[in-house]
Amino acid sequence: MIENVMEKWFAVVGGNGDIRELLHDDCVFWSPVLFHPQVGAELTAMYLSAAGMVFPGDSQKEGDEGLSGSFKYTKKVFDGNHAVLEFETMMDGVSVNGVDIISCDGDGKIIEFKVMLRPQKAVEKAREQMMTALEKLNL
Repeated sequence: MIENVMEKWFAVVGGNGDIRELLHDDCVFWSPVLFHPQVGAELTAMYLSAAGMVFPGDSQKEGDEGLSGSFKYTKKVFDGNHAVLEFETMMDGVSVNGVDIISCDGDGKIIEFKVMLRPQKAVEKAREQMMTALEKLNL
């Protein structure tokens, strides 16, 4: 099941698809910069949209065609209805390493999405840029 969901997720990350179609109405989003979970598909979609604005990271050097930034998934682990996706990117010269932990239900809808980041400098940079992106989305 998770393989099908991840195929759709990678399409969304690539700019092809609507994240809202993947989310269960009661999806829970765990942000690396907020203490409390964000509950509901609308909030989850908002945070993931903001992340899509922030996490492409710094532009690639010339010759890296088709990439809008330095973001890339480096490891993918699928088990049952769960996926752990490790990623790397650069944000304003700060190296960011993180994981997306994603769970889906039997209907192929994401019920939980958790993002974890390291190191602390990356968490601070992500928080700063996410707040700016969220302000833009709420206008």
